[in-house]
This record gives sequence, C-alpha cells and structure tokens, in this order.
Amino acid sequence: MLERGKRKIMKGIVVSDKAQKTRIVAVERTIKHPVYGRIICVKSKFSVHDEKNESKMGDLVSIMEARPLSKTKRWVLTEIVNKA
Repeated sequence: MLERGKRKIMKGIVVSDKAQKTRIVAVERTIKHPVYGRIICVKSKFSVHDEKNESKMGDLVSIMEARPLSKTKRWVLTEIVNKA
C-alpha cells in the first residue's frame, strides 16, 4: 500500500469570519532575506474550510493542507488552539 505524503500544518489567527463555512486565516512566519541577511516577518492569508462554523474572529487556529475545495480554498481547519 502506498503511503500518502505529509500534509503541511500551520497555526494562524482568524482575520475574517464573514462567509459561510470559510475563514480567512493570517499566518506569520519569519524568514531570512536572501541578499541582506536580515530576519523579516512575512504574513500570508489563506482561505480555510470550517465545516461547523466553530471559529470566530481573533481565534488562534491550526490548519492543514487539503485537496482543492473551491477556487481559493486549499486548507481545512483542524482545531481551535485558543479562543479570542
């Protein structure tokens, strides 16, 4: 039996909860600038599928990579780490 590849898991803060079953999650990560060597903070926003509409704005959540669910959704909410 073939084993499926590892899925990416990230933690971020819910910045929008206006749509049904969709949350916008902002993930911050620090990277080193390739030329100048300075550590910079990069923020990315992901559309995340929240089946039960559990999370609210400001919650710290864990998200996992998934198959394409719509035009922009490629992530699924796995757990709410900390309520706002």
